[in-house]
Parts: sequence; C-alpha cells; structure tokens
Amino acid sequence: MLVLVAPGQGAQTPGFLTPWLDLPGATDRVAAWSDAIGLDLAHYGTKADADEIRDTSVAQPLLVAAGLLSAAALDASPNVVAGHSVGEITAAAFAGVIGDEAALRLVRTRGLAMAEAAAVTETGMAALLGGDPEVSVAHLEKLGLTPANVNGAGQIVAAGTAAQIAALVEDKPEGVRRVVPLKVAGAFHTSHMAPAVDRLREAAAELKPADPAVTYVSNADGKAVATGDEVISRLVGQVANPVRWDLCMETFEELGVTALIEACPGGTLTGLAKRALPGVRTLALKTPDDLDAARALISEHAGA
Repeated sequence: MLVLVAPGQGAQTPGFLTPWLDLPGATDRVAAWSDAIGLDLAHYGTKADADEIRDTSVAQPLLVAAGLLSAAALDASPNVVAGHSVGEITAAAFAGVIGDEAALRLVRTRGLAMAEAAAVTETGMAALLGGDPEVSVAHLEKLGLTPANVNGAGQIVAAGTAAQIAALVEDKPEGVRRVVPLKVAGAFHTSHMAPAVDRLREAAAELKPADPAVTYVSNADGKAVATGDEVISRLVGQVANPVRWDLCMETFEELGVTALIEACPGGTLTGLAKRALPGVRTLALKTPDDLDAARALISEHAGA
C-alpha cells in the first residue's frame, strides 16, 4: 500500500529544481508551465536566492511544479495521495482531479492572493519541537496564536503576528525544546488569510474537476474525499483553516499504508512519518538520484 505525498511551503531551497531539469523533456515542460502562469519557474528553481523563493507568490507554484515533475519521472501508481498545505494542489493533480496546467494556474492564484493577504499585517509561522500538544495549544491560545499546522510526531506550527511569534520564542510552552521560525511570508491557515479565500474560490469556479482516481486524503480532517467537487472546495477553504497532518497520518495507518514516498522537494513529511508511522518505509525524492531507490521500494511493496 503506497502513499505519495507532496510537501508544503518552506520545503524549498535555492537551486533545488536544477538536477530535475536535466531529465528528458523536463525543461520544455517547465517552460510551458511558466508561459501558462507568467512566472519563470526555471529561473526561480535554479538561480534565485533564498529570499526570492521565500516570496509566497513564487514559492507555491515552484513547489507544485517540482512535485509534478518528480512524480512524472517516478511514474508510480500510488494507492493513496495527500499533500501538506499547498501540496494538496499537487496531490489533486496526482489523483487526476485536475490537470497539471490547471494545478499550476490555481496555485499561481493562490500564491498571489495569499501574498496580498500577508502584506496587510506582518505575520509569520514557527514550528514547536517537542512538548505535549494539549499543553502547547493552550499556551498558543494564551499568546493569541493559532495552531495552524498540527503535524503529529510532536510538532505543531504556530501562526500569528510577528510580535506574537517573537513572544512565543521568548516564552515557549512547557516541554517544548525549541521554537523554529519558518521560511514563509505570512500566517497561513489562519484568519489572516481570509481575504485570499474569495480570490481562490473565484478561480476554482472555472475548474471542471474529476473524481479522484485513487484515495485522496484531505489535510482538513484526515478524511478520504470521494468527489472532485469536494476536493476543490476543501482546497479553497484550507487557505484560512488549520492543516491536520497528524490526522492524515492516522488515516494512512488505518488504510494499511506500508510505504510513503514524498515528492520533490522531499524530506519534511518523510521525517514526520519516520517518527509517527514506525514500520512504514519512507523515501524522499530530493534529486533524480533518488528515483532508482524509489522504484525499488515500489517494486518491493508491489511484490509483497
């Protein structure tokens, strides 16, 4: 039982797309996507620095493009798909709910709308490492912060104003080892993003989604979603609502998932799975050098 997952914003690093463009047809494919959305994905994925790709309007399309490119190179047939935050758009394409170009157009709108919303107030996000979730959530609420990502494996991501994040760094919840500010430009998955929801809803209304061809697990509540219309509705709403990746991993376990592969730029979600899903084999697609190992893992589990 294979699940293919796609990471969210913050997973990007300078130059991470470079080796993927050496694959046959990749440069032409990325060029076509770039023309479709008016953004030079190849430039940002190969030459831009960390600050440039931190821009929400750039980071989100870049992450979806990388996920689609790596999944196409892998050419797997997963049983289950899911995505973290913006990775849900990537997962929707994995499941055949929308096409690749439609996914890029949607995420371009999402990134621009969220960047505009983030510009209204200086906001941000920070990961809490360790601690008891109930204690941490209560502490965050006391500081006026939102538990925007409940990731499981002892990790919660808080979101709020810059001042609230600074207060959290100085006043950690009991048991939390460290508070790590994230490479994102706003308090995503909170009420600060409400203005972006209407923009995304308008863009989504133009889509003609198909029902998922494989099990699609939503990060709103960890539930499997059966219709394309419901997938799109959830993609719109999740912009201003928390991500419950912990519940997604619980669903993977209930479904009997035995292997998890994370699309490029992999690493974050496999790290969480290693801690929360013991016994599940994991592999992150960081560069094309990881493709052979991923194919071997797929073959092994298909044979089993």
